[in-house]
Amino acid sequence: MEPERNAVSAASAAKSLLDTAQYSGRFVLAYRWVACAVGMLSLCWSIFFAFHGDYLLSASQAGVAAVAALSVALANRGQLATALLITQAAFLFFILALCLVFDVPSADVPRVSHIFLLVLAMVGYLNFKRQPSRMQMGLLIASVASFVIIASSNVTLPFTLPIPDDIRLYGAWLNAGFATLMLVACVYIFQLELERSDRHEVELKSALWNRQFELFYQPQVNRDGVLIGAETLIRWKHPSCGYVSPGEFIPQAEDAGLMSEIGQWVLETALQTLQEWRNDPRRRHLTLSVNVSASQFLDEDFEQVVVQLLDRYPIDPTLLKLEITESVMVTNTDLVAAKMQILRGIGIGLALDDFGTGYSSLAYIRGLPLTELKIDRSFVKDVTESGRSAALARSIVQLGRDLDLTVLAEGVETPEQFAFLRDCGCQEFQGFYFGRPVPLQDFEATGDRQAA
Repeated sequence: MEPERNAVSAASAAKSLLDTAQYSGRFVLAYRWVACAVGMLSLCWSIFFAFHGDYLLSASQAGVAAVAALSVALANRGQLATALLITQAAFLFFILALCLVFDVPSADVPRVSHIFLLVLAMVGYLNFKRQPSRMQMGLLIASVASFVIIASSNVTLPFTLPIPDDIRLYGAWLNAGFATLMLVACVYIFQLELERSDRHEVELKSALWNRQFELFYQPQVNRDGVLIGAETLIRWKHPSCGYVSPGEFIPQAEDAGLMSEIGQWVLETALQTLQEWRNDPRRRHLTLSVNVSASQFLDEDFEQVVVQLLDRYPIDPTLLKLEITESVMVTNTDLVAAKMQILRGIGIGLALDDFGTGYSSLAYIRGLPLTELKIDRSFVKDVTESGRSAALARSIVQLGRDLDLTVLAEGVETPEQFAFLRDCGCQEFQGFYFGRPVPLQDFEATGDRQAA
């Protein structure tokens, strides 16, 4: 078992890498530079207005600079998704305040600060492509709607503090030029993202043909810490980039409609491994868990494909577990239930992955032939520090036991978490405390050392 200090630091690093991996390196670099530029420009304006005695406007510009600095700090910590949402929400507020209170149009000098709303909308769209969410969609719609309303009228608030026209004249040229540069940068990044998406689709198809995908295995143990199986996790060994994170290529595969093919490869490779273990007395009892995407599971012939693969690789089907997420459940409950009944009839185990992070309904979970409930790592990480997290984890374990389901805790990183969850009645465990995902050869070697 790995030391607690290494496990915690590895988990923190993995979380940051997974968040940043949703974005291309050029996107991250461009975001940092633009945020720094916005911060510097706002700081200069803040100092300028302070010297002219306009302290309210100076404070608002200082606020923009502070938000820009915060977003850069978050991005440097690997929390780019959070940084983007905070930045958009704060900048939307400051830009609207500038447009409606300070940048009041006159006959001689038009209003130009609303151009930044276009920049904000483009940033929102780029982020929505990588991290779709309701909040991001709301910010995107608000930015576009605000731009249209302000650009098509001279609307202002009933109370205004207009900037003098002589200052607004020079500011209009400076802000318009800066906003134009930012728009050009956004268009450039957008073009890079399109090219990257097309390139990844071609490379993913090539990876399937050229066997560039690999399966890594993360140990799963019982209450005594004895190895009982593993979860299979796909990795892409790119010929020039090395190992590519699933967080980087899985969204691309979903957009390209390749998840079913990739998922079938994962399933077939897992069955090959189980077949190899069948004649090995040290490993014939080990189970393998395979993640199944929503698109793959909902394919009309998914269960037939599984049956055909089991015919090709005659293994004990009870050693195979298919992991599905709650997003599968809410699409078509009757169809999902019918497919699951067929798979359970074969003897395959069915695990509900990341329980509690989606939109589970206890009514239909109770009616589905599940065999295992996996507690999401978000409920595990604070169980020894937060009474609320401990109560939630304890309730989930009890729920699983009441439904006669095996309960497996993901993301176990410390001996204290392991001890707490074991005392709660959790039966199986997985996480960095027991081992990282490793290639098959390393996983087998670890199992052999434990058995010895």
